[in-house]
Parts: sequence; C-alpha cells; structure tokens
Amino acid sequence: MTGMTSHHSASAGTVVWFTPPAIIEALGGAESFDLDVCSDARRPFPTARRHFTVEENGLALDWDGRVWCNPPYTTAIIARFMERMARHDNGMALIFARTETDTFFEHVWGAASAVMFLRGRLHFHVAEDTWFNARGRQPIFVPAGQAAPHNSGAPSVLVAYGADDRDILAAAPIDGQFIPLRLPRSYLVAGLGPSWREAVSGWLAMQPGPVGLDDLYRAFANHPKARGNRNWRAKLRQTLQRGAGERVEKGVWRRRAAA
Repeated sequence: MTGMTSHHSASAGTVVWFTPPAIIEALGGAESFDLDVCSDARRPFPTARRHFTVEENGLALDWDGRVWCNPPYTTAIIARFMERMARHDNGMALIFARTETDTFFEHVWGAASAVMFLRGRLHFHVAEDTWFNARGRQPIFVPAGQAAPHNSGAPSVLVAYGADDRDILAAAPIDGQFIPLRLPRSYLVAGLGPSWREAVSGWLAMQPGPVGLDDLYRAFANHPKARGNRNWRAKLRQTLQRGAGERVEKGVWRRRAAA
C-alpha cells in the first residue's frame, strides 16, 4: 500500500500529507489517542502514542484503544479503513465530506456516533520540503512539517466512533457543524429539556453577580444535561463562549445582557 496518510494534490509533487496539528489538539492532543493507524515514518509531529506506518500496513495489524485515522485519499483504501473504524468503534477519523458515497452510507451514516462538518477547507501539512506552484508567480517553498499554501480542494468531516468520541467531538473548539448520529436514551430524554445555552443562561440570571467557573461546575455537576457526558465541563465553557455568558475577567462570567 503506497501513499499511507496521503491526500492527493495536483499542485504539489507529493502525495503524503499530515493532519493539521491544531485538529489533533482540539480533540484532546496526541497523548489522548492510543494509536494512529495511518501514519508515516517522516511525520514531523506525533498524532498518537503509537503509529502504524505504510511499511507496517495498519489494515493487517490489530487495533487497540482510541484510534486516530486519517486514511489515504484513494477510494478503495478509504473504504477499507472506514469499515475497520466502524468495527473498532473507538476513535476518530478525518476524511473528505463525500456524503453521497457508498463508504459514507455504509461506514459513517450507519455506524458512526457523530460527525462534524468543518467550515472551510483544511490546509494539510507536508511530509518533506516541498515547492508549490503559485499560478504564474514564483513557486512557494514550504519546509517539512508546515502547512501547504493551497487548501485541500474539498471540504472535510471529522467522524466519531463510540460514545466517548461523540462527546469529545461535541465539545471540541473546532469551527464546524456537529451532528450526533447515535444517541442513548438518556440523551434523547435530556434533549426534551432546555438547551445547554438556555440552561446556562438561566442559571447565570439567578446569580446576584458574576460567578467563577468553579461555581458553575458545582451547580451543573448533577444536572441532567451533564449525566453521561464525560466532557460536560468543556461543554459548559463552550456554551459560555458561544454567547450564553459574558466574560468579566479570566475565569469569571455573568449572564450576557439582552441586545
């Protein structure tokens, strides 16, 4: 299998690209993933605690723990890795958002716990020093490990497998649209109540003044919306940042005044 971890581009003389490190950090960091099943020996930064390279062929090896999978962008190979992700059901994948394909219908819509469609197009990072064409201008030199000057050429989607990664993706500080696909009954019941924004905004409205994050954590520790969500603290912070609260100073918030 050639081109492991590859994303094809007509504008560069390479087929080996790497996930932007900001994506990995937003999903918990490299240490939070036990295994990257589609890595390359030339990786400029880690994406997991362990890495399977093209020489090892991740499809022929056993997977364990939380998996990161950014497969080669070749249709047949993507399908095989996504089928394996669906069976493993523990981790996260990054692929193009080709929602009409058989791979998406069989191994994402029918198997994943959640997806997040990313806003805009990613700039993947190069595996080695690379010159890029610049449409009639001087070629652009990009050193190994840096982001390509051109975007990927297509929209991308993060695909979560398993309840834990669904919750991590929901709370991740990534600009995109989160869509849960498989929800336990507790989530469906909780969904009948107020939204996170309504719950947080309502609680802040009852406080006599600004409050610290610790006070908010204590208030929501046993809230129905926090039950079964191991990342509820991150969800609270995200809810504040997205308009439920107004920051007074670091770690201190109050209800956002009505417009």
